[in-house]
Amino acid sequence: MTIHETLVVRTLVRWLALLVFKCTGWTSEGRKPDLPRCVIIAAPHTSNWDFIFTLCLAFIYRLNAVIMMKDAWFRWPLGPVFRWLGALPIDRSRANNVVAQSIERFHRRDRLLLVVPPSGTRKRVLYWKTGFYHIANGAGVPIVLGFLDYRRKVGGFGPIVRPTGDIEADMVVIRSFYRNISGKHPLKESQPCIAPRVSPPAAG
Repeated sequence: MTIHETLVVRTLVRWLALLVFKCTGWTSEGRKPDLPRCVIIAAPHTSNWDFIFTLCLAFIYRLNAVIMMKDAWFRWPLGPVFRWLGALPIDRSRANNVVAQSIERFHRRDRLLLVVPPSGTRKRVLYWKTGFYHIANGAGVPIVLGFLDYRRKVGGFGPIVRPTGDIEADMVVIRSFYRNISGKHPLKESQPCIAPRVSPPAAG
């Protein structure tokens, strides 16, 4: 049983999350995703504080969410704490396995809210990793656009995108939503773009 499934602890941490938001001047925005299963984008991702505020949002909205995190964070003594909080260690060197295992995890569970930071790192990169999309598309679940806007000190949820299989077209909608949202360190922000497809060389 995770922290999110324990009523007494869940109530206490929700009050703590509300206190953190109040003391730091943050507010929440958007409706709680009323979905049994979905992939939640966590963006932008430029600071370790993103995990803290994302956790606070999960507690405030009473979401039993599973948050993907780099496996390096799960070393002793923090590893057991992160697992207790519902975090999921990810080996970024095995991206294909992560996608396949995540799809299988959705197939095995009636309820799963999987939080994925699509940039995959706090550093600036040219393109978002597409794992979040392939997980959602492969599992047949919607994508919820979660955000942390440090400029306004607002975090929450935006539109729901249902993958069509046309990632370029769906990314137009996603990119439009995140256009005016700022991370804690804007110079480290990774733009919500995916790498262009490389066409195979012509035969002959």
